Amino acid sequence: MHSFTEDKTAQESGTAEHSENIPPVSGGGKSDVGRTAYMGLLLALALILSYVETLIPFQTGIPGIKLGLANLAVVLCLYLFDWKKTILLAAVKAFLSGFLFGNLFMIVYSFAGAWFSAFFMILLKKSRWFHVLTVSAAGGVMHNMGQLLVAALVVETYGVVYYMPVLIISGLLTGGVIGIVASLVLPYIENVFGKGVS
Repeated sequence: MHSFTEDKTAQESGTAEHSENIPPVSGGGKSDVGRTAYMGLLLALALILSYVETLIPFQTGIPGIKLGLANLAVVLCLYLFDWKKTILLAAVKAFLSGFLFGNLFMIVYSFAGAWFSAFFMILLKKSRWFHVLTVSAAGGVMHNMGQLLVAALVVETYGVVYYMPVLIISGLLTGGVIGIVASLVLPYIENVFGKGVS
């Protein structure tokens, strides 16, 4: 015959065993396996969105303007992990998406845009003054500015700066939409992961 104490101990042991099967995204107890799994999911999301973007007939006639759907994964990574993993995800996303769906020039442009965007969003988030929508919109602008800089170096002329106003506006719009989606999705992800926005 089991006592109440034994039943309670067994119940607590079962609960602890169940919680260990779901490693949290952040905190002192997170495992390398959990981090790798979540990063893999974000990378897969980025590549899927990159592929979806190639299927959408979005042509403006102005070089550098993109929907930037894959940047959603980078924004989510920024708020779920740390700045190092955000830069890593941005770099791997830029390389793989360019390799799978583009060419060498696309990889170079993507690297420049992704790193400009990631570094700027990291700085804004660290300040703790800005909402995720603002951080994402600024990231969209800096992504376009990074690509514009590379374009100026490649064609060896600064005539491309005439595109700057249009690229700033498009970056604000696309980055803002990504920020809205991220702000809506983050609370649900954080509930699953057991983590709040820092």
